[in-house]
Amino acid sequence: MRKSELLAADAVSCLNKSLCHLKDIWEQIGIPEDQRLQRTTVVKNHIKGLLEMMIKEEESLMQRLISSIHTCRTDMKKLCLELQLPLFEEEEGISILQQEKNIRTRMEALTKEKTLRMQQLKTLMDQDQELCDILCSDPYGISADTVPSLQQLEDLQQHIRNQNEEKMRRHTEFTDLKKQIIVHMQQLDHIAETSFEKDVVCEDENSFCLSRDNITALKLLLCQLEQRKAEMEATCESLRERVQQLWERLQVPQEEREPFSDHMVSSRRRNLEALQVEVQRLEELKLLHIRNDIDAVRSEIAVFWDKCFFNPEQRQAFAPYFSEDFTEELLSFHSAEIQRLKQHYEQHRELFEGVQRWEESWRLFLDLEKKATDPNRFMNRGGNLLKEEKQRTELHKNLPKLEKKLRAQIESWEAEQGQEFLVNGVKFLQYVEEQVELHQLEKENQKLERQLKKNKQMEEDMMYGTTVRTPTKRRFIGTPGTCKPRKMFSCKTNTTKEVCSSDLLGARR
Repeated sequence: MRKSELLAADAVSCLNKSLCHLKDIWEQIGIPEDQRLQRTTVVKNHIKGLLEMMIKEEESLMQRLISSIHTCRTDMKKLCLELQLPLFEEEEGISILQQEKNIRTRMEALTKEKTLRMQQLKTLMDQDQELCDILCSDPYGISADTVPSLQQLEDLQQHIRNQNEEKMRRHTEFTDLKKQIIVHMQQLDHIAETSFEKDVVCEDENSFCLSRDNITALKLLLCQLEQRKAEMEATCESLRERVQQLWERLQVPQEEREPFSDHMVSSRRRNLEALQVEVQRLEELKLLHIRNDIDAVRSEIAVFWDKCFFNPEQRQAFAPYFSEDFTEELLSFHSAEIQRLKQHYEQHRELFEGVQRWEESWRLFLDLEKKATDPNRFMNRGGNLLKEEKQRTELHKNLPKLEKKLRAQIESWEAEQGQEFLVNGVKFLQYVEEQVELHQLEKENQKLERQLKKNKQMEEDMMYGTTVRTPTKRRFIGTPGTCKPRKMFSCKTNTTKEVCSSDLLGARR
């Protein structure tokens, strides 16, 4: 049994299984018999429509193949007549598909042969026409619209070989080369220097020796002049582009550009020299502007360094910032760096702004601590003590929350980015600890300084007999005799023995 028959039987089996499966599903659902009949009809119509559509497609394919066979036969007969070849004998007892393929393949080969002959004919006729123009002779008698036979192509090739043996008249070639050389010399402002150049330009055409070497030397001279012209044009064009760029960058007024308009069009030697002078002048002027631009970008870089809390080592890493060689390359380095910093800041804006808020709160806390040691604070004019207490209460409430939020954000960011989030070159939590430890150390130093001062005063009093009276604290009416114990607040972290700013706030209260 053929594979196609096996597949057909398998398809019928799959269809039967699917119908049985549908029947089981309908029974499980409880669909009535009339609805089952309707659904079965829908399935039958769908399968029938699908098969009919496939049959139509395959029938359409068969019709296209038959039509293609008919068309290819007609075209192939025509091609065989044009190419003067015997008709193609079709193989019998093969399928329509194989028959169409064989005819189409043969027709493509004949079409390719026709195209090849016509291209060869056109090439040979172009060569013949070129030789006829030089020799003033009649073209070879063959039609350009008819497909030539192989013999006709061979005859035409032999005719062209005969024409090439006659050569081109060298005087015509010399005249053409001489005209081109003169034109190029004028465009380059070049004066004939060697004896050969003077003979070409100044001598009578009839007196010039038309030897093969001279013709070769003329071609070489023309090639050299063309190369010099191309190089000069390319150089002038490059200088024009540079001048235009510098004009736009330096915002040169239009009235200053007008006198230079002739040099922006022509490409002679004087134009080249003028362009070189102008570029040099503009480059010197640009150098002054570059320094100003670099200074402006450096100021902006310094601002973003502060915003991103870069430490000195991170800032020193950008070596171009400290360079004094003001060039375009240096400016491009600075432009790339400021773009990188802006992108870095935007990516971590929320963290940087949070750290900035913490620093502002921390500075306010330090300021309140300093005011708390001021003996004049009890003057309390304008309710300053009450304002300070409100601010201290607000700090005590918000600063731990801010630190907790920053810790969570930083931990999430570090887990996502796979790197540490640094503030002034250290981790944020370490930075907070350093600030707190620095403040505690300063308080200890102040306390030690006061103690030393007090001891010195006591020594002086004992030496000179001065009596030091310690003022007694008078209790205001209604003041309770006991004091509330100080509340100590701690910041819960995952690190061991970590000091937080909220600890100081709690101790202060």
